[in-house]
Amino acid sequence: MARTTEKLDEKIRARNIRIILDVATDVFSRKGFDGARIAEIAELANLPKANIYYYFSSKEDIYSTIITNLIAGWDDALSKLRVDQDPADALRQYVRAKLVYARENPRESRLFASEIIQGARFLSKKDRAHMRAATDRYVAVLDQWMQEGRMRKIDARHFFIMLWGATQFYSDFEPLACDALHRNSLSEQDYDSAVDTIVSSIVSGVIPVAQPNR
Repeated sequence: MARTTEKLDEKIRARNIRIILDVATDVFSRKGFDGARIAEIAELANLPKANIYYYFSSKEDIYSTIITNLIAGWDDALSKLRVDQDPADALRQYVRAKLVYARENPRESRLFASEIIQGARFLSKKDRAHMRAATDRYVAVLDQWMQEGRMRKIDARHFFIMLWGATQFYSDFEPLACDALHRNSLSEQDYDSAVDTIVSSIVSGVIPVAQPNR
C-alpha cells in the first residue's frame, strides 16, 4: 500500500512539474523574466501558488530549469556527430535534429534567444560551462574528420556558429521566415526544405568531393 501511494505521489509530482514548466515557458516567452509573475503561472497551471513553491524554490529556479531542459535537447542533437560516422550523414542528421527541436519547441528557443539578448542574466555558470564543454567536445569531432581528410579544413567553431544561426532563425524569427516564404506559418515541409538547403549549401561546402579514379 505504501509503495502504491509513493508511486502515485511521484506521478502527481511529475505531472504538476510538467504543467508548471509548460505554462511558465509560455509566460516567460511572452513577457520575459521580469514581466512574468508566479501568481499568473499558478493561475494558468490551475494550482495554488504554494504548490509552485513546493516544486520550485523561486521564479529563477523555474526559468533556469526551462533553460537547462532546452540545452539538454540541443545536446541530443549534437550527439548525432560521432567520429566513426560519415561526416556528411552525421551533419545532415544534426541539422535535421536541430531544426526538428526548434520546430517542436519554439517557445523555449525564443525564451533562450531573449535571455541571451538581455545579457544572459540567468544563464547559470554551470550551464555556460556545460555548453562550452559540449562545443569543445564536438569541435574535436570535426577536427578529427579534418585530420583524416574527410572534411575540409575550416574553423570548426565558426562553422558551428553558422549552423546554429541557420537552424535557430526559423523558430526565433519565424515571422521573418514566413514573410520570406510567403507563408502565414511554417509547415513541416518548410522545415524539410530548410534541412535540404542548409545541407546542400553550408554542409556540402565542407565535404571533399571524391576524385574519380584514373
